Amino acid sequence: MNEPFYDYDPASALGDPESIAVFMADAFETGDVAHIAQAMGAVARAKGMADLARELGLPLEQQH
Repeated sequence: MNEPFYDYDPASALGDPESIAVFMADAFETGDVAHIAQAMGAVARAKGMADLARELGLPLEQQH
């Protein structure tokens, strides 16, 4: 029996600050830089890059 695989984007589950905090804490616990970078990407997709830059205090041109 062949079951299809579907891509899962964890950004869809990151709807509030608490879930993002837990998600990032778990990523940092791994100590794996690549995993942490992927987790940060998921958070960026969840929040939108403009919101993320504003929260981090980055000028708009540094979002790229």
